[in-house]
Amino acid sequence: MLAVTAIIRPEKIMDVQDALYTKGFSAMTKTTVSGRGKERGIKVGDVLYQEMTKVMIYMVVEDDEKDAVVDTILQTAMTGEKGNPGDGKIFVSPVYESYTISTQSLD
Repeated sequence: MLAVTAIIRPEKIMDVQDALYTKGFSAMTKTTVSGRGKERGIKVGDVLYQEMTKVMIYMVVEDDEKDAVVDTILQTAMTGEKGNPGDGKIFVSPVYESYTISTQSLD
């Protein structure tokens, strides 16, 4: 199993969620986060916004589903024709074990 963690623009969450659902991926955890990437914030007029609000999606998928999930997020979360700084980031990491609390069993 693999954990897919994506940090995306808040205005893209419904598009990404709908696209994943359409492809059969409905299980996810999402939360509002704030931070910054390499761009170190954005300046609008005289105001420097050093942290931006984003949405983090966390999903655990089977190894053979990873490419479909990552590709869906990449295509759906990108803004503009070629993307823009701040569109987000996707991290993939291994999951060694998963337990269901209600049944107290290893998945």
